[in-house]
Amino acid sequence: MNPRSPFSPLSALALVLAGGALLVAMLWMIGAGVAAGDINDGGAHGGGRGLNGYGALYRLLEATGHDTDFARDEAALEQPGLLILTPPQEANGADIAKIVTRHRAIGPVLVITPKWLARDASTDQPGVARGWVRLDNTQAPEWQGFLDDVRVAIGPAAAPVVDLRGAHAALPTPAHVMGGTGRNLAPRVVDAKGRILAATYRQQDGAQLALIFEPDLANNAGFARFDNAAITLRLIDDLLPPGQRQVRFDLTLNGLGREPNLLTLAFTPPYLAVTLALILAGVAVLWRAYARFGPPLAPARDIAFGKRALAENSAGLIARARRFHLLPAPYADTARGRIAAALGLAPHGDPAMIDDAIERAIGARAPDHSYIAASAALRAARRPSEILRAARQLHDVERLLTR
Repeated sequence: MNPRSPFSPLSALALVLAGGALLVAMLWMIGAGVAAGDINDGGAHGGGRGLNGYGALYRLLEATGHDTDFARDEAALEQPGLLILTPPQEANGADIAKIVTRHRAIGPVLVITPKWLARDASTDQPGVARGWVRLDNTQAPEWQGFLDDVRVAIGPAAAPVVDLRGAHAALPTPAHVMGGTGRNLAPRVVDAKGRILAATYRQQDGAQLALIFEPDLANNAGFARFDNAAITLRLIDDLLPPGQRQVRFDLTLNGLGREPNLLTLAFTPPYLAVTLALILAGVAVLWRAYARFGPPLAPARDIAFGKRALAENSAGLIARARRFHLLPAPYADTARGRIAAALGLAPHGDPAMIDDAIERAIGARAPDHSYIAASAALRAARRPSEILRAARQLHDVERLLTR
């Protein structure tokens, strides 16, 4: 006696489907890097929330309707839209130039140069959160191989600092302001002495490339002033083509890139089609398992017991020998004997007399049936289909007389 299962078929199917969905979601999160951890590591990049980071700019762009995201691999760097680069001081100029050259054929590029040398703030102190930094000193970058005709230097700014539209910037440390010089620079933000704090770079192919030399215009420390945020947002909107709102912050130059792996490829075209096919195959297997839910039926024996085995073996021998013409007469004689016994007639008497008696009996019970006609049809049949049809008719007559 089998105890009843505590789970219904629908409950078991729901548990399996929910587990499969969670497994696929977990694999996708691992491949996409969602579970890679917080990128707020105190660095000067789009995910940094310290004074030198650009997390405030990222959130401002989100709040103003821009489609913002992080670029952590080469595929993301080749997506359309504005690409914002925030390389550290020790970055390789050739790497920066390679990224800029590849992306400027797709969309505009904004490079924000670093200035601050920062160290992590101790979280043991009250009120200090993870990712906060202390700004110790300033240092201008030296990126040989990237815009070698542009020079940067740090010095005091001459107030006021304004953009092309006359909006004033409010820098947090006016004594340590980075400016750039170069004959291909078109100023966007300058101080009273003409030092360039932000500019666009004139290129022969017409591609848009902008540089913010003074990072306090765009970092979290500078965004404490509304004017700086407005100037930076206006510069970004001017770089974007009409109708385009995609903005990506590069993280590869900041050491937060992600190398492709098997899980990443599994959810990336064209391999995504194979992944979906495997998922559908798994769903089909689950459905087949659900359709036959319960204990399996006991298989039938290959060799049956008793009379059934004898009958099946005899039928197989006759079918193999193709001696179907030997079946009708014996079957008709056997049926006559059974009907005669049921009617109280002598089974071994004169066949003609027995047939007449059976015919009268069937005529009294079912005038539309004829025993003699059914018996004659069976004896005259030769093909298997004819024999089977005539045998059924004779069986109907027998059933009417013996029930």
